Amino acid sequence: MTPRPVVALLTDFGLKDHYVGVLKGVVAGICPEAALIDITHDIPAQDVRTAAFELESSWCYFPPGTVILAVVDPGVGTERRAIGARIGERFFVGPDNGLFDLIVQVQTPAEAVELGNPRYARAMVSRTFEGRDRFAPAAAWLARGTPLAEFGAAIDLSPRLVWPAPTVADACVSGEVSHVDRFGNLVTNISRRVWPAVLDVVEIRVGDAPARLVRTYAEAPEGELVALFGSTERLEIAVTGGSASARLGVGSGAPVRVSRRA
Repeated sequence: MTPRPVVALLTDFGLKDHYVGVLKGVVAGICPEAALIDITHDIPAQDVRTAAFELESSWCYFPPGTVILAVVDPGVGTERRAIGARIGERFFVGPDNGLFDLIVQVQTPAEAVELGNPRYARAMVSRTFEGRDRFAPAAAWLARGTPLAEFGAAIDLSPRLVWPAPTVADACVSGEVSHVDRFGNLVTNISRRVWPAVLDVVEIRVGDAPARLVRTYAEAPEGELVALFGSTERLEIAVTGGSASARLGVGSGAPVRVSRRA
């Protein structure tokens, strides 16, 4: 039995308006057999960095051949490129504005093109809704098996934004908060890959506030500030039963330091 093609969607459109439904309608009109899966539509408006984080945290869990349609596009209607890419065994469609940076940093695209062939777009492309008129049709045609090379000229796809990386010096790792999730957990840019740079017995601070390293939330009483590795394999700062962001009054960019306890 041939598996259904999968199109996964990520946008900042929310669900109040018609935008997400229209994207799905366009895809269904071209590739009615596609399974449409929502990653999220609650990205803060025009927040490309948060969208890139959510994509990097989710893309590898979709089956091979999945087309990931991502539309967070503050530059809609400008000269920024509309792109399609194959990275590993999955395809990506969206604006070339940094959305795919974190994925490109860890895996070089096997193929990337600028979406220029009018055959795979609607006849009239709106300057305010390219998601409907260019990206959704391209995603649907990819799901139908159209070769990526038919969509336009080959391009080099490289990161567009500056992404701070943790620094390691003298068994100390200095990083920062990259993302605040809906629970108020502070997700940092410190991954397990850099953890061997420090000893098992460590001191963790967000700004001046100390956090105790635990393996699970259940190891700490309610209200304690803790640190643990979450599902994205990054160090997270949390308050059991509460919000670390609200407790500390910090968000993305807040400094985080992991060091040997004195």
